[in-house]
Amino acid sequence: MRTLILASNSPRRSELLRLIGLPFEVCPADITEIRKSGEPPVDYVLRLARHKAAAIAEGQPGLVIAADTTVVDGDEVLEKPADPADARRMLQQLRSRVHQVFTGIAIIDTVSGQSFDDVCCTEVPMRDYANAEIEAYIATGDPMDKAGAYGIQHAGFHPVQDLQGCFASVMGLPLCHLLVGLKTFIPAISGGLPARCQAHLNYDCPVYGEILGEA
Repeated sequence: MRTLILASNSPRRSELLRLIGLPFEVCPADITEIRKSGEPPVDYVLRLARHKAAAIAEGQPGLVIAADTTVVDGDEVLEKPADPADARRMLQQLRSRVHQVFTGIAIIDTVSGQSFDDVCCTEVPMRDYANAEIEAYIATGDPMDKAGAYGIQHAGFHPVQDLQGCFASVMGLPLCHLLVGLKTFIPAISGGLPARCQAHLNYDCPVYGEILGEA
């Protein structure tokens, strides 16, 4: 079994990757995350995921897993907020609207050089939360390290309603897309991931069958 290496220091990605059921090491990639002028969101998240994986692949043998997530509202890409005022602006902008979350993943086998990458795009409907809820959420500090200034999994704020896509991708790691990729390197990888993911996230996922070719 080749060692799995997660090229991210995100506790949310580690939390999700544990559901795969395989041991892994964490080795964060330190790269510059700047979107090129006019770069489409799909290309942006794929480029960063690939760069993160490649940066770690130079160091040790194994399967390197990297991901990058961005939030898109219309023509605007919403990165991590610069400060609480920026977080407030984003949350007010997204309120009662549907936006998109793009998460790119990349896997590199450092021994063979074989690679896999993919992008998950999820439509995300936000509920009509009150200004007081925004202020209370900002006070927790949770928005400050998240694209779009929110965490879908935050129990106190729970900003999203009626999601019909991949919950894990909005958190930062689309597990079924990742499983498809891992099967190209580890064909005998164990099953049961959709059930574990849904139980962990308390979410009845409507898309896993299509992603895994089980629909």
